[in-house]
Amino acid sequence: MNNIYPIILCGGSGTRLWPLSREYYPKQFINFGSGTLFENTLSCIASLRNVQNPIVVCNEEHRFFVSKLLQQQNRVATIILEPEGKNTAPAIALGVSAVSELESDPLILVLPSDHLIGSNSIFHSAVMSGISVAIEGHFVTFGVNPTGPESGFGYLQYGQEVSDGIFKILNFTEKPSKARAKEFLALGNYAWNSGIFLFRASTYLNELELLAPQIFSACKQGWDERTQDPLGFFRPNSQKFLQSPSGSIDYVIMEKTEKLYMVKLETNWSDLGSWESFYNAEVHDSMGNVVSGDVIAQDTENCYLNSTQRLVCALGVKNIIVVETADAVLVVDRNQTQNVKNLLEQLRISGRTESETHMRVFRPWGSYETLFSSTGYKVKKITVSPGATLSLQLHQYRAEHWIVVYGIANVTINKAEHIVKVNQSIYIPVGVEHRLANYGEEPLEVIEVQSGSYVGEDDIIRLEDVYGRTE
Repeated sequence: MNNIYPIILCGGSGTRLWPLSREYYPKQFINFGSGTLFENTLSCIASLRNVQNPIVVCNEEHRFFVSKLLQQQNRVATIILEPEGKNTAPAIALGVSAVSELESDPLILVLPSDHLIGSNSIFHSAVMSGISVAIEGHFVTFGVNPTGPESGFGYLQYGQEVSDGIFKILNFTEKPSKARAKEFLALGNYAWNSGIFLFRASTYLNELELLAPQIFSACKQGWDERTQDPLGFFRPNSQKFLQSPSGSIDYVIMEKTEKLYMVKLETNWSDLGSWESFYNAEVHDSMGNVVSGDVIAQDTENCYLNSTQRLVCALGVKNIIVVETADAVLVVDRNQTQNVKNLLEQLRISGRTESETHMRVFRPWGSYETLFSSTGYKVKKITVSPGATLSLQLHQYRAEHWIVVYGIANVTINKAEHIVKVNQSIYIPVGVEHRLANYGEEPLEVIEVQSGSYVGEDDIIRLEDVYGRTE
């Protein structure tokens, strides 16, 4: 029996899917109607033969998204928090190091958390086909039949079939130019790299030490000196891990190794890396449009129109992407969707918060939504999940008024406890310790009015926090 340990890479920020995907709420955690992409990844591997509990590698900001979705699916996983994103090669090294302490040289299955795989059963068959080659000390990647000269993917040039469904890779080219991608497709013996890999733990660590010794050393030391917090999150030693260069597994290993083989993944697959890929993955209407949400389209062809809040109307347009959210609207030519990240960079340079967060911001206890903000005051809607508690905190520059509009609030102010019901309110002066909790079985909804000389989100001093966020 060959146990398979999945390593799920969950650190992407989905910049090309702005404005739906944001830095603090990336695409793998967005519910697109049939669950989040992360949940779909968990479901994809759940019934894989001999599969073990996964290792999830993510960053500090997303840890509660991961733990909450795992809890909702009754899954157990090891969660590793990268001190800083260093791309896939170091992230995988941390995961492989963790697995190596659970079992001697097991099989590792690396999966991105945000891809779409059409058939779980076909994927399982492909994984089973690659086991024999992986056991022998080779890397197995899963190749997808190209549908066009995309420049955002890696290209696998494969030779003759060496055994049933297994092909030796002759050349691996990561993200070629469009002109070169066209040349590859004309030759015929090329597949897209899906970013899914199967190998033994020793195969990866040995090849990483050979081809990228700095990454190997920094990740090994970082993992060896890790800590684990009371909530179960593993944190590699930051000082050691940050000595690692950045690098993707594609550039660091797969373009250089002579041990790479391929199994064809004969099902629909998409990395959903751009709005164009979303357009291609969805069902089109008679005019070639993909429509989601409150949309009216006339004389409109081959467009992707997505409304999350407000009515979107399109008239007489072709080949464009429109994505509407509460605080931002994207309009882009379908041929330019890979460049949305450049637009996002301009937002960051301008200091626009729309690059990082939505108006509704999720927290481990629930969420808050900014309804209005101006100089000296801000109005929010706070939603607290049943049984959840905010931190014991104080603010140096603002006072707060809380008005309960749904549920029952348990409020602590300077150690005094108060029950606040619907249509009741309570006042928290500047500099006073306070806490909001929901001990009920229904969500708690509170309208918060802040007032003071400064109402920024960083004016918070946490004194106690059940989620380990005290400063």
